[in-house]
Amino acid sequence: MGIAVTILGCHSATPRINAFPTSQYLAINNRHFLIDCGEGTQRQMRKYKVGFSKIDHIFISHLHGDHFYGLVGLLATFGILNREKELHIYGPKGIKEVTLLQLKISQSHAKYKMTFHELSSNKSELIFEDDKVTVRTIPLDHRVYTNGYLFTEKEKSKKLHMDNIRNYKEIDKADYLNIKAGKDIVLSTGEMVSNSELTIPPTKPLSFAFCSDTSYKPEIIPIIKNADILYHEATFLADREDLAKKTKHSTTKQAATIAKQANVNQLILGHYSGRYKDLNLFKKEAQEIFKNTELAEPGKTFTIM
Repeated sequence: MGIAVTILGCHSATPRINAFPTSQYLAINNRHFLIDCGEGTQRQMRKYKVGFSKIDHIFISHLHGDHFYGLVGLLATFGILNREKELHIYGPKGIKEVTLLQLKISQSHAKYKMTFHELSSNKSELIFEDDKVTVRTIPLDHRVYTNGYLFTEKEKSKKLHMDNIRNYKEIDKADYLNIKAGKDIVLSTGEMVSNSELTIPPTKPLSFAFCSDTSYKPEIIPIIKNADILYHEATFLADREDLAKKTKHSTTKQAATIAKQANVNQLILGHYSGRYKDLNLFKKEAQEIFKNTELAEPGKTFTIM
């Protein structure tokens, strides 16, 4: 249970030794998601022991190569491994065409069903929901159509306060479902036992917000408000805000400002420009505004229970 975010890649587009483009593996409330799929993602999955068979949903933020060039290779490998389960792929309009074309030309034959969910709205929308998790888009501002994603646990049911229940001999197992549903219990004497006495409130649903390539966009704050973990790109240090604006990326201090104003619990920075040798400068700058800041590193897992 809880949230675990494993960083598979966290660097910007320029190829370098020991630098890997964006990809993350998210486990939340016993659900498993792959977020972005830059070149080399499947190798990183093997290296950090992310089971291929766990992934049934892949979320692509935008169609720049450092965020999806690893997708077709991963899909082809799924075919080689005789995958049979349906796979759902979420991303900008055009992702279906470019992916199926590559698979067709390379004659990569996949027996499993691929369902593409193409996105085009500039407003936040619910794109996935089951009995445990919801996923909403976070509209971002980049050079091409881009979304982040907000993953949120469904609210859990109340737990029975068995120590208190045992104080009332009339209450038996047949009443448990009604109690968990929030109902009070009326005893034969006419006494009403409050539901709050018989139950333990559920823990707050956890959430993870993924904000990939984007310029500074305060409009996302209401969407990600109170998120437990926020990943926000910080391609540049604060002294290159001019370049961030030109390329539609963010700086350390801009990411930290978003985290502070959104009242998130923890900020993870990533997507560092290759011009920087000392990444600790990113953390130092961001912590001037938002103390609980960490740096994304390949293989590092961030957890919250």
